[in-house]
Amino acid sequence: MQVKVLNRQRKFQVPAGELLTFAEQLVPLVSNLASNKITEEIVVVLVSDRKISAIHQQFMAIAGATDVITFQHGEIVVSVETAARQAAEYKTDLFHELRLYIAHGFLHLAGYDDHSEEGFREMAKLQNELVERVEK
Repeated sequence: MQVKVLNRQRKFQVPAGELLTFAEQLVPLVSNLASNKITEEIVVVLVSDRKISAIHQQFMAIAGATDVITFQHGEIVVSVETAARQAAEYKTDLFHELRLYIAHGFLHLAGYDDHSEEGFREMAKLQNELVERVEK
């Protein structure tokens, strides 16, 4: 499986190489959890709030920025601006928050859904566990 990280925003310095290493380490962990076959190529695209807002509106008919949008063909779009705000709110660092969003996107690719309260809690628990496992 091939993984790529593309930085398409300019507001924040992000360690794209380290995020790529993190994403590559997620592959076997998430593959073991998958209820469906994960695509052969995963592309994580780091964008601005403006860009993710446009994608959110175009593909989900929802106005405004969000943290992460996952497309089943293997594209995970992450708002770095939203991650920075959330990192400040939760008193963590931007790199950690971005890893959570990437793990969240991988879980969607593996067949997990967060549209119910139960699904949301399960995904939050799993994404935290995945980040902790890779950080060790």
